[in-house]
Amino acid sequence: MITLEKFKLKYIIMRTLGIVLLVVGLVMTVFTGFNVITKKKVVDVGPLEINKEEKTPIYWSPITGGVLAVAGLVIILVGKKK
Repeated sequence: MITLEKFKLKYIIMRTLGIVLLVVGLVMTVFTGFNVITKKKVVDVGPLEINKEEKTPIYWSPITGGVLAVAGLVIILVGKKK
């Protein structure tokens, strides 16, 4: 038997998860990637040091963000029905 407190806790958790997925999905739909900048040491001779910055792109499809947003919306709506 589910008590009222457990039901409220489950509703809050589902609503929070749904909102997080919805927001992350919308952000991933708008911003489809970012660059990670790493520094590599090229030369290190005594007091002379030469570094190189390297950009590594990380991209994803906007469809991924749309799927997450829809999943978040479904979780929110399913949580409200009960």
